[in-house]
Amino acid sequence: MDSFPRQSSTCILREVGIYIYIYIYIEVTMTSIPSVSPSQPPCPRVGLLVTAAAVFIVCNSKDDVQYGVNLDVTSYTNGKRDTHNPPGRALPFSVWDFYSSGCSLRMLNPQAFSSTVWNFLSILQEQFGSMAGANVYLTPPGTQGFAPHYDDIEAFVVQLEGKKHWRVYNPRSLEEVLPVTSSPNFSQSEIGSPVLEVVLEAGDLLYFPRGFIHQGDCLPNSHSLHVTVSSFQRNSWGDLLAKLVPAALGVAMEEDVEYRQGLPLDYLTYMGVQNSDKDPRREKFLSRMGGLMNKLAGYAPVDAAVDEKAKEFLHDCLPPALTPEEQASSVQGSSTRWGNGRPLNVGANINSQTRVQLIRAGCARLCSDGEVIELYYTTDNSRVYHKEELKSFEIKTECADAVEFLIHAYPKFVSVRSIPCDSVAERIALAELLFEKGIIRTAEPL
Repeated sequence: MDSFPRQSSTCILREVGIYIYIYIYIEVTMTSIPSVSPSQPPCPRVGLLVTAAAVFIVCNSKDDVQYGVNLDVTSYTNGKRDTHNPPGRALPFSVWDFYSSGCSLRMLNPQAFSSTVWNFLSILQEQFGSMAGANVYLTPPGTQGFAPHYDDIEAFVVQLEGKKHWRVYNPRSLEEVLPVTSSPNFSQSEIGSPVLEVVLEAGDLLYFPRGFIHQGDCLPNSHSLHVTVSSFQRNSWGDLLAKLVPAALGVAMEEDVEYRQGLPLDYLTYMGVQNSDKDPRREKFLSRMGGLMNKLAGYAPVDAAVDEKAKEFLHDCLPPALTPEEQASSVQGSSTRWGNGRPLNVGANINSQTRVQLIRAGCARLCSDGEVIELYYTTDNSRVYHKEELKSFEIKTECADAVEFLIHAYPKFVSVRSIPCDSVAERIALAELLFEKGIIRTAEPL
């Protein structure tokens, strides 16, 4: 199996000398075949999470890790997959006892505990335009934790420690190509022969698309620690159409009398599954329905449906993981403090000469329902998935062009004076608002 071509590679993480390269295929390729990328300099000894103890935060008593919420204990023995989660908190004593008895450990949402994983995923979500998630797996030597199955996500497996033997299988039918839901567990007799079989070592990366059945087991003499990065869940044309078609129908019902006309009085007598015999009235009915469906495309509010998908994505997103430089020049680095019995350095101190920049590509989006313009943003999101509601605030109509200007100016810094508002006061007021929300930063710390 060919490895990812070098010319398609994109660096997605650069942090304190740690580099991970995920080779992102062009759109057609990324959902076609599983592939392996052997470790390339400076990829060996991936530093995302250095040891098992560093990954499984249960070893740190200050973290509240719960079975079934943050950590799963699993096994796959003699064709049977089991979950062994007891109730309550996952403490080192019980967790490592499970591991010693041959169970695999799966940490869910490690980005909530690890800033490195958070940074990794926050960059990935910008590259993919889709939520990026992760799970971390620790498997004892000579064991397997999960039954063969396929997922509803694009999967990137990065081997961190040890070795793992992987087998990947083609989708069994066209219906299972790029599936919208994950599969149940399969028996070995249901999946055929693998199209890819490989042993991953530290620094290697394995990619497989949605619908490709997979299973991984440890070699007898080596444990395995890997992180699976996921993306493109519910991010298909069909998912967009699920937003678009009902909206189009609503517009059509309002604007076109043909959609409001009554159904034939006798249509129940010749339509429906019980009326499968040929009837000339069926052909006329289906022709009318086809015409209405074709006509519906003309009423489709595509931009509004895309904005609905975008709002879902913004809610799914991790907050931007800022560099020290970005923190210092954002609201997070504000020098506001208490001193001499009163708050000091209150306010953003932005003027018309201040140069500002969107804090991150895609961190904010203008949307409108036709009456109110809202700015949706990710900077107040939690590192815990959907812990917070989607954040937004209303933007005055006269400021919409100014916000759009700042969004499209990224990654350039622009002066507040250049923001297209009617007055200097409005420009400064808008910049101060966006700064306080963490949406923009300044070129120099205030």
